[in-house]
Amino acid sequence: MPTSQELIESLNLQPHPEGGWFRETYRCDSSFTDNGDFPAGRSYATSIYFLITSDSFSALHRIKSDETWHFYEGDPFEIIEITPDGKLISTCIGKGNYQYTVPKGHWFGSRVLAGGTWSLVGCTVAPGFDFRDFELADRASLTKVFPDHSIVINQMTRVP
Repeated sequence: MPTSQELIESLNLQPHPEGGWFRETYRCDSSFTDNGDFPAGRSYATSIYFLITSDSFSALHRIKSDETWHFYEGDPFEIIEITPDGKLISTCIGKGNYQYTVPKGHWFGSRVLAGGTWSLVGCTVAPGFDFRDFELADRASLTKVFPDHSIVINQMTRVP
């Protein structure tokens, strides 16, 4: 089994603003002209490699598109979501559960399960990912909206 550093180097991964390491592997050549929800220039779909390690996490964030996570190798990891109506969802991805889709507009982040070292996954976003549609959670603001989830919000955010 390779180390996380070996994967970072062999897959040419770069640091991601939410945490972890990534590299875009696909961006559809076709894009929206303007459909109301997405301004002109959004690709129909995108895919990335994403590596999360036990000493980091993918901070809570939300996007305007659905995001499907695909498990490739390593240790199981957890996707944590807060739905727009405040429901907290935890989904384990790994051997036996290889794929999961986070609906658009949910706050979500991920982390390697306790005892694990790293997880290599892929993320497919449709309509395609664009940083203009990305919002990193602010700890204080999110806690005001979802005070019942303050513990997990504190664990899964970096911005106070």
